[in-house]
Amino acid sequence: MNSYLQYNPDVLSCLANLSNDEVFTPPSLVHQILDELPKEIWSNPDLKFLDPATKSGVFLREIVKRLNVGLVKEFADENIRLRHIFNNQVFGIPITDLTALISRRTLYCSKYANSKYSVFDDCETDEGNIRQFNHKHNWKGATCEDCGANKDVYERGGDYESYAYDFIHSKNPSKDFNMKFDVIIGNPPYQLETGGSGKQAKPIYQKFVQQAIKMKPRYLSMIIPARWYAGGFGLDEFRSEMLNSNKISKLVDFENSSDVFPGVDIAGGVCYFLLDNQFSGKSEVTTVRKSERQTSHRNLNEFNIFIRNPKAEDIVRKVVRNGGKFLDSFVSPIKPFGLPTNYSPKQSGTPCWFKQSIGLKYAGVSDFTDNYKIKDYWKVLVPKAPIAGQTDFGKAIRLYHSRNCFVVKPGEICVESYIVAGYFNSEVEAKNYRAYLFSKVVRFLIIQATVSQDVNRKNFRFVPKLDDYISYISDEELCEKWGITNSEWRVIDEAILDTE
Repeated sequence: MNSYLQYNPDVLSCLANLSNDEVFTPPSLVHQILDELPKEIWSNPDLKFLDPATKSGVFLREIVKRLNVGLVKEFADENIRLRHIFNNQVFGIPITDLTALISRRTLYCSKYANSKYSVFDDCETDEGNIRQFNHKHNWKGATCEDCGANKDVYERGGDYESYAYDFIHSKNPSKDFNMKFDVIIGNPPYQLETGGSGKQAKPIYQKFVQQAIKMKPRYLSMIIPARWYAGGFGLDEFRSEMLNSNKISKLVDFENSSDVFPGVDIAGGVCYFLLDNQFSGKSEVTTVRKSERQTSHRNLNEFNIFIRNPKAEDIVRKVVRNGGKFLDSFVSPIKPFGLPTNYSPKQSGTPCWFKQSIGLKYAGVSDFTDNYKIKDYWKVLVPKAPIAGQTDFGKAIRLYHSRNCFVVKPGEICVESYIVAGYFNSEVEAKNYRAYLFSKVVRFLIIQATVSQDVNRKNFRFVPKLDDYISYISDEELCEKWGITNSEWRVIDEAILDTE
């Protein structure tokens, strides 16, 4: 076993990712995450570590290396020390058959833990402590109750992966291993394709976090997409649980995913957290932009979403403190007239705005709905995906401008490419309101609730609804109205591009 620690060069830094959703974790990132754990755990021979979504085995390998150093006083003989660690302290659940083999190759230096090539020479099974339990999807109708998978897509023959990830399909992962885990750590799959044209992929990483929380480890740390801060399909409950847990001692936020996953573009960035079940208090939040790190201590649940920039949080706090109503109660839901983006224009009928490349055409008079009773007003249309193509929110953002936002006449409607940001009795009111949306302050407030290219009514939650929209409203007047200082204005000015 003495050769176990010889890793030069590190092949795990060179592996190609399985997909944008199942990303191998670079060893450098693993070191950062493990560094957040208390140093004393590496000298405790009784702690048990679990990676519930192992892909390359890098977390397990680095845990073994740290324990091997930390347990020298407990076990002077390295062979005895490593045998204890392999037998009693490190465990993993692979996400697929392939990652099971890769992870064992990393941990045991052999794809079979009990082969003659394995560094762990008394392993009883070929799995070792990287175990597969072959749990199945729990179908209820067309979907899996445990993960939301589509039965038509994921009910496959035995020769194909079903992606019924063992950890989240188990009723009790601790019982599977017949032990309680003290530290759960890893990089779970991010989303699950639902199948079919135009279907939205479902996030799945939150289910790994929630399952781990149920197991009540002392420490839990995972790296996951940052969309849960303010959005994400079906993540409202998860966001509330995380922000109100009061157990997250550290949160490290990367606005650009390529800063930690080279070549991988995850809209809205990624984060990792440390949940400590014996912690209570303000979280240490570190925002990373390239090589710059900014750390503050914050209550994660001050708002019902997480604002990643502490300077922006100060600005939002001032605006919200003024009270009143906000635009999330005024802006329309998505698909305001029931017409999808791919709706085909008709030769005649009701005037309808399609995506920019098509413009103003017609919709069939019986094809749309007006459930919100806004068709016959002057309306301000803004794009549903105004940040398309930009995934790094650390860069300045334009959001809305005169080429993608329109004031449209009574009787005109739109497809899903747009939402109705406001509706009015006169063209003057509509134009003044659009000018309000074009202000940098307002666009900055919208961005604080945005973590993807899409913007819906929820993203307007911090923008006050004014009693009157007048033509002379300017950024200077809004700053004065809401008490925004010159230094805070510079934060806004640097984050938002001009409208032209």
